[in-house]
Amino acid sequence: MEMCADPSTLEGFNWWICYLTTGKQQMFYASFGTVLALLALTAPVVLVLGFAGAMARRSRFLPLNWLGAIYTNAVRGIPDIIFFLFVPIAMDQGIEYLRHKIKCPDVTEPIRQGNDFVVCAAAKMPLGTSPQWVHEVYGFTLALVAFAIVFGAFAANTLYGAMKAVPRAQLETAEAYGMTPRQVFWRIEVPQMWVYALPGLSNLWMILIKATPLLFLLGVEDIVYWAKELGGAKTSRFDYPHPDWRVYYFGVLLIFYLLMTWGSEKVFTRISRRLSHGQATLGGAADAQVTA
Repeated sequence: MEMCADPSTLEGFNWWICYLTTGKQQMFYASFGTVLALLALTAPVVLVLGFAGAMARRSRFLPLNWLGAIYTNAVRGIPDIIFFLFVPIAMDQGIEYLRHKIKCPDVTEPIRQGNDFVVCAAAKMPLGTSPQWVHEVYGFTLALVAFAIVFGAFAANTLYGAMKAVPRAQLETAEAYGMTPRQVFWRIEVPQMWVYALPGLSNLWMILIKATPLLFLLGVEDIVYWAKELGGAKTSRFDYPHPDWRVYYFGVLLIFYLLMTWGSEKVFTRISRRLSHGQATLGGAADAQVTA
């Protein structure tokens, strides 16, 4: 806006209007979209990995069974923050290592030089000449993979337990009616499984929401990064000097996460009621009593 050309002449309401519409403030607003995008993209991937992990643990093929058990138990046994830092670094270096071998076969110097990981310029991922948005998307993608792998292991354990919780009598009844094992699984066990899995999955979703600030540690400019950057005290050399306002910025984040978890709880309550309706579970029985 034209009136924002010289911030030093602004006072009161006009100062606030110009301050809240600066480029960095707009980046702060956009960072809420980054968090929501992470949640929206991670959730389906987590469910796919979780279902695959649960199926692997059910498999009678021992190597696949062992793979599922190792995935669910090993990942859950490692502190999240270590895994969140390890996966992006390992993936990034693995990609650059392969690109180095393909694009720079004539380079004879070792890639590992002491504590340094050195690849040729053409193998850098992304390239140094790439626009900023490419670097941001690449970092976000690595973070997305790390979140999916970690929470996929928890989801696998939840779904595996839910599959085992389906009453055996229902499965045997389906078999007695002539259903094949595949039909019993997809038509009886899987639909029933979600009723038992939903409480664990809802808790997992809440934990995922509360884990999104770890994006800051992975180098992604998320809401925590911008709250810390914009909330810190700004001296007179800045266009909009102000004292330390981090408590207010982080207060906004507090309200955002409270609204997210509150809204999620309401949604999961409705989903649970819908899934439990007519089912042979405590939730279904309670729902039937209310309806009656």
